[in-house]
Amino acid sequence: MKKLIALSLALVLLVSCSLNDDNDTHYSFEVLPVESVDIPSEFTLGETYPITVTYLKPTACHVFKEFYYSKNLNERTVAPITIVYENDNCETLDNVSEEATFNFIVTSNGSYIFKFWQGEDINGEDQYLTIEVPVVE
Repeated sequence: MKKLIALSLALVLLVSCSLNDDNDTHYSFEVLPVESVDIPSEFTLGETYPITVTYLKPTACHVFKEFYYSKNLNERTVAPITIVYENDNCETLDNVSEEATFNFIVTSNGSYIFKFWQGEDINGEDQYLTIEVPVVE
């Protein structure tokens, strides 16, 4: 009998929950330019290193999601991707820096070339902060 009452109560609670979200959250994604990078001056094969990227957060509605990360041989292209929540009360921020870190595993010899996206120039061409990091033994 107690099990039946508990099951009935659970079903009533489940049915009373609405699957429709009246507060539909609208958002988009935005890639932000990199301001600076904290990266080691050299790597050792097989080791893992944290790499910290600093970017400017334009509004209070921008929240870090993940990194755009593309690799081609020993070249890596990196940029922070944010979720931008579309609210009427988004506060514009001036010079507010945010940091995000990813771990980089060194898997090959030679040098790695990191290209951190810094936005576009007046002609619409992508600009990068390029850093070469040698792998030592």
